[in-house]
Amino acid sequence: MDYGFTTAAYVVAAILFILSLGGLSGQESAKRAVWYGIFGMALAVLATLAGPGLGNWGLSVVLVAAGGTIGWYVAQRVQMTEMPQLVAAMHSLVGLAAVFIGFNAEYEMVRIAGLTAAGDAEGLAALTGFAQKVAGKTAAEITVLQVEVFLGVFIGAVTFTGSVIAYGKLAGRVTSRAIKLPGGHALNAGAALASLLLLALYLQGAGAWTLVLMSLLAFFIGYHLIMGIGGADMPVVVSMLNSYSGWAAAAIGFSLSNDLLIVTGALVGSSGAILSYIMCKAMNRSFVSVILGGFGNTAGPALAIEGEQVAIDAESVAALLNDAESVIIVPGYGMAVAQAQGSVSELTRKLRARGKTVRFGIHPVAGRLPGHMNVLLAEAKVPYDIVLEMDEINDDFPQTDIAIVIGSNDIVNPAAQEDPTSPIAGMPVLEVWKAKHVIVSKRGQGTGYSGIENPLFYKENTRMFYGDAKKSLDALMPMID
Repeated sequence: MDYGFTTAAYVVAAILFILSLGGLSGQESAKRAVWYGIFGMALAVLATLAGPGLGNWGLSVVLVAAGGTIGWYVAQRVQMTEMPQLVAAMHSLVGLAAVFIGFNAEYEMVRIAGLTAAGDAEGLAALTGFAQKVAGKTAAEITVLQVEVFLGVFIGAVTFTGSVIAYGKLAGRVTSRAIKLPGGHALNAGAALASLLLLALYLQGAGAWTLVLMSLLAFFIGYHLIMGIGGADMPVVVSMLNSYSGWAAAAIGFSLSNDLLIVTGALVGSSGAILSYIMCKAMNRSFVSVILGGFGNTAGPALAIEGEQVAIDAESVAALLNDAESVIIVPGYGMAVAQAQGSVSELTRKLRARGKTVRFGIHPVAGRLPGHMNVLLAEAKVPYDIVLEMDEINDDFPQTDIAIVIGSNDIVNPAAQEDPTSPIAGMPVLEVWKAKHVIVSKRGQGTGYSGIENPLFYKENTRMFYGDAKKSLDALMPMID
């Protein structure tokens, strides 16, 4: 097939990707949006395989089939609680692919330069695909290609190691604390400046060793940046790495002269950056500081917490709910761990059937992935119209009889407003403590993912409903009358 067909297919695929991103902005349109993305990607792969200049067609089909099979297997096995680390792992693969493609482009440039220097006209005439395009470039175009390759490898390497560390933190295999090597930000800055120097040497023809050394420095930057970010900021890290992977794909798209990679990478990169900015704003974080690994450590000694955690049993919780007129439920990562969304949905149905007002308050960074709670609630068939964002519902807590917190910690922590030395000081939170009664469903007395103690659990109007969230709610259900 000719380039015209491939280009047309890429345009259609790009439109489908844009429709997919737009549809993901609403819960009701999200399922349709996912199918747009699936069809767009399938069309892009088919157009690439059927397009001109493809070498090793059989091997490509085998690799696509193998990748699809592995992806299907992983998707079948992964739990919703593991989605954040799965996303981080996928970002690492995009980064690694960018590194490999960049080195392949460098190999082709060196090979073609050797053929040209040897005057091997027959060898040059036999070139196909990407190599043929490179052979037809002028010296100025080769310089531009080298810059694109260098940037693609750099961003890809940072994305790879950063995503691996993010995966480790989210999976609990790497400490969630912010850790920096002696020298802190100076090490990152030094590695970045050294990479710029290597770029200059690379463009002057110093050789592929500059690309290799830059890759090692970029691997270090990705590792050190994400290790320097604490658990409280990990949702931002996931979307930030998503942005990095997009820009890496766009850079490689320029190198390969692939319009779809450029468009798709730009879509992913810009949307990830915008989401990171929105989340930073929701957490009262500086976007630049989070990107540079500047957050995660406590600013000073935390204020002393007075009082004690008071437990409550299922019968007492049921009595409060039976007397209540208005209820707001705040879900968090603990709900996902317990897979309690079905029980939450059933409790909501029973309470609403008895004429009570039940709504959900969703913090922008609830869980460990943007939109994590919305997906779980939609999966459990909770009506979309009662699932409200933090800004929509925060002012209603003082008029609410009961606020039920299910597996949340940082997003309902009053220390954000009351303790200026807290790592989350200034972060907007759901003000559940302003409700008449607060019921906290929690496994035990430990801290949340960020390791920050929560004064909410010690307030006079708070009762701790200890135990697995699903089992606790299931035990509660028969007592709702």
